Amino acid sequence: MTQLKNQRIILTGATGGIGSELAKQLLTYGCKLGLVGRYQEKLDQLEGQLLIDKKDSKDITLIAADIVTPEGRQTIIDKMEEAFSGYDILINAAGIMDFTSFIDQTDERIEAVFKTNVIAPIQLCKKVLPYMKSQNKGHIVNVGSVFGSIGFAWFTSYSSSKFALRGFSQALGRELAETAVKVSYVAPRAVKTSLNSSAVYDMAKEVKMNMDSPDRVAKQIIQSIIKNNKEKYLGFPESLFVRINAVFPGIVDMATRAQNKIAEKYI
Repeated sequence: MTQLKNQRIILTGATGGIGSELAKQLLTYGCKLGLVGRYQEKLDQLEGQLLIDKKDSKDITLIAADIVTPEGRQTIIDKMEEAFSGYDILINAAGIMDFTSFIDQTDERIEAVFKTNVIAPIQLCKKVLPYMKSQNKGHIVNVGSVFGSIGFAWFTSYSSSKFALRGFSQALGRELAETAVKVSYVAPRAVKTSLNSSAVYDMAKEVKMNMDSPDRVAKQIIQSIIKNNKEKYLGFPESLFVRINAVFPGIVDMATRAQNKIAEKYI
C-alpha cells in the first residue's frame, strides 16, 4: 500500500477532464502537485478552482510545458525540483484522440497522436527514472485505455497508441522489478470528457456505449496507485472483454461488427 500524504506528484494533462479531477482529489490526500499543461491560462483557471476548497497554494506548482518537446520535459523536472526538491510519482494522463476513418487521417495527425500518447510519456519516464532510482523509491502511472487492449474501428491511431503504451508499461515494469520503482498501467473505458467530439457522444448514445464520469475514473486511478496495481482495467463488462479479446479475438470481432457499422455513420 502506498501512503499518498506529502507525495510529490507530476501530473500531465492536468487541465483535462480526468487530470483536473485527479488534481482535485489528490489534494485531499495531502499531495504536493506539479500540474502540467500546455496553456498557462488553463492552468491558472484550474488553480482557481482548486483553491476554492484549499486556500494554501504551497502544495501546487503550475508547469506550462509541451510534453512532446525535450525542452518541455526538462521544464517539468526543473520546476518540480524548484518547488518540491524532487518528485515521487509521475502520472502520465495527457492524451489526444481522433474518431475518424484511418485512411482519411493526415500523416501529421497520426504523428501527433503517437507523439502525445506514446513518445512523450515514454521520454518523460526516462527523464524521471534516474532520480527515482537514486532515491530508492518512485511510482510511474501510465493512464491508458480499454482501447489499448481491444482495437476499435474508427479509433485506429488512438487504439494503437494505447496498445503501445500498455506494452511499454509492462516491459518497463518487468525491467524495474528488482528496484523500488513501481510501474502501473490503468485503463479506463470511455470517459465523458472534452477529448470526445460531439460525433463520439452521438455514436456512443446509439450503440449504448458505457461512459464513466471523470470523477469516478479519478477515484479508481488513485485507488490503483494506493494498491500498487500493475495493471487495472476499469468498468464491466469492458474489463471482461479485454480478457476475452486476448484469448479469443474472433468472438470480439463478431460482437463488435454491428457496432462498427453504426459507428461508421458518425465519422
